[in-house]
Amino acid sequence: MTSLLTALLAIVIAAAAAIVLVEVVHRIVQRLGRRSELLRDLGATAHRPFLAAATVFAVQVAVRGFAGPFPGRAWVLHLLVILVIASVAWLVGALLLVLEDVALSKWRVDVPDNLKARRLKTQVQMLRRVTVAAIVVLTIGVMLMTFPAVRALGASVLASAGVISVIAALAAQSTLGNVFAGLQLAFSDAVRIDDVVVVEGEWGRIEDLTLTYAAVQIWDDRRLILPTSYFTTKPFQNWTRTGSAVLGTAEIDVDWSAPVEDLRTELRAVCEGTELWDGRVCVLQVTEATGGMIRLRALVSAHDAGALWDLRCLVRERLVTWVFEHRRDALPRVRADLAGADGAPGVRDTRSSPEAEASEGARVFSGAGDGDERAAAFAGPDGATPPDPVAMPGKRP
Repeated sequence: MTSLLTALLAIVIAAAAAIVLVEVVHRIVQRLGRRSELLRDLGATAHRPFLAAATVFAVQVAVRGFAGPFPGRAWVLHLLVILVIASVAWLVGALLLVLEDVALSKWRVDVPDNLKARRLKTQVQMLRRVTVAAIVVLTIGVMLMTFPAVRALGASVLASAGVISVIAALAAQSTLGNVFAGLQLAFSDAVRIDDVVVVEGEWGRIEDLTLTYAAVQIWDDRRLILPTSYFTTKPFQNWTRTGSAVLGTAEIDVDWSAPVEDLRTELRAVCEGTELWDGRVCVLQVTEATGGMIRLRALVSAHDAGALWDLRCLVRERLVTWVFEHRRDALPRVRADLAGADGAPGVRDTRSSPEAEASEGARVFSGAGDGDERAAAFAGPDGATPPDPVAMPGKRP
């Protein structure tokens, strides 16, 4: 009875000493953390796992050193060993996560020039998932090896490892392919988190990138989930791999009598009068002259794709309005020869009537409502835009 009380007293003292020691260290780290971001995150993240590991280890030492023989002693010590392994794994995982968070905190992704930050964020996020998975697998393996029966089974398993590995590889071929593809994407810079891409005819940004799948946030807030192997086996467009400044077109059809030079002047005035234009490209060209009409293509540039989308819509609206207000004779015409009562040919003139420009609700990626928020969500290193409806038929927003 005396030995049992002595053992219990030793266990309580050991646990209390471990708790006091951990709390003292925690207070010191908190005070030093006022001047060090690493120590501040370390004190906040590693406190609980450190407390658990120290307490369980102290109790194990007390039981081994001061507790005499008692029923179930071997099972109690075995349980304490398993708890020590689990708590140490928890502590190691917490320390690695702190280091990864500190590495990420030095690079901001909410700034225009965030290419390096997005690359690092993608790589660290991939490494974090691999780290957590590896720690869990190793911890379970070490726990199982503490059982004698499992150690004996391990020898026979290793003897047939060749056959098992072949069967496992065939069964998990698709999953392993996605895992390796995820690792390849993390370090190849083919695609990163927040990159603006066009996949499966949809335009959006990479919202999340894991070892097995990628989540693409489409511009209208839908989500497209793709396996990571898609980005290593199929072609896709990455609009922000090296930068976000992009070019876009706005096309209109007019009659052959349209004054092209006057329309060029109007296009220049539109670009110079809006903050959406980045000052690089402002060109108007005749790209087609068939079917009784000519096609005018306005090529403009913007610092990101969201601004480019709104700029293209603005250019299209202003050019249509200018033609309607100043040169209605240049509106598109459909000509046909009609036989009249006297046999003389007639002409049929069909004209389009554009809608008046609206100051509210005229922009999708800027202006009132959630336009600015949507534009920020789809901005790359300098920004990103919905796909060209002409280039991508059937995908008009």
